[in-house]
Amino acid sequence: MELIVLGERDVYELLPIAECIAVMEAAFRAVAAGRFAQPQRLIAWLPDGHGAICSMPAYLGDPDALAVKVITVFPENRAAGLESHQGSVLLHETHTGRPLAVIHAGAVTAIRTAAVSALAARILSNPQSTRLALLGSGTQARTHLEAMRAIRPITHVNVWSRTPDHAGAFAREESARHGIPIEVAQSPRDAIAGCDIICTLTAATAPVLEGAWLEPGMHVSAAGSSVPPFRELDAAAVKRARLFVDNRDCVLNEADDLRVPIADGVITTGHILGDLGELVTAKVPGRTSPDDVTLFKSVGMAIEDVASVRELYVRAQSRGRGTRVEY
Repeated sequence: MELIVLGERDVYELLPIAECIAVMEAAFRAVAAGRFAQPQRLIAWLPDGHGAICSMPAYLGDPDALAVKVITVFPENRAAGLESHQGSVLLHETHTGRPLAVIHAGAVTAIRTAAVSALAARILSNPQSTRLALLGSGTQARTHLEAMRAIRPITHVNVWSRTPDHAGAFAREESARHGIPIEVAQSPRDAIAGCDIICTLTAATAPVLEGAWLEPGMHVSAAGSSVPPFRELDAAAVKRARLFVDNRDCVLNEADDLRVPIADGVITTGHILGDLGELVTAKVPGRTSPDDVTLFKSVGMAIEDVASVRELYVRAQSRGRGTRVEY
């Protein structure tokens, strides 16, 4: 039995973020049609809480695919120059369960998360959005910049980080890569002022984005926090916006950005107007006015990983990429 092993470079080269957006759209159309199976992610925290290991299995139909992502999350890794998310996605075929591939989970997560944010932003943000704010300057900031430029005519970017040196390095490197000005903001409020699209991409455990700062017409993609105790948005930001999510069950179980304001009675579950599957199939309306403030809250779904690695496997087979291993 032969396995294909795809490393980080393979993933980035085989599945560019702009092309992954279409893969994610197809996946969420399958979700909207009920052609998927996905339990809640299983998380085991280390005793001191500084890191965790997560298991995310799922089945996705059309095309048939079965996979599980096993990934560690160590937010403090960033200070040491390491990725916070590390692990593997294991792809299996669906007739006998035979394993097919082992794929770099950090790269898959970085690409598919940004692609999902861009898919939602393509529906929810104003079409002529040109100014982007990034709260956070890590891997997700890099992939979200690329993803948002794939769906909107972004000409200016503000970036903020709790570590100013990181924001400065990001601004220099990504400005040169994309050929657009990127300015370092001194605060989250300064970063979002006058922007059209805001991406929150931090490991914050207390809100970094306040509803009082939001301006008419803004769209927020909140992708940094996926499990308690991480939280990026205050209750006012959630209450003020037309709210959409990647998946209701996942968000209501895992996202303190929503769980806290619901527990505090600021909003109810009815404040969620739709999920991404409903948006891509036009079962619910997204933006209703240029002045709407829209919010897409995602926690990341295993079906996104399944769709990504299925596509990666097909491309690797056709292009002779990856390392073949007898298993």
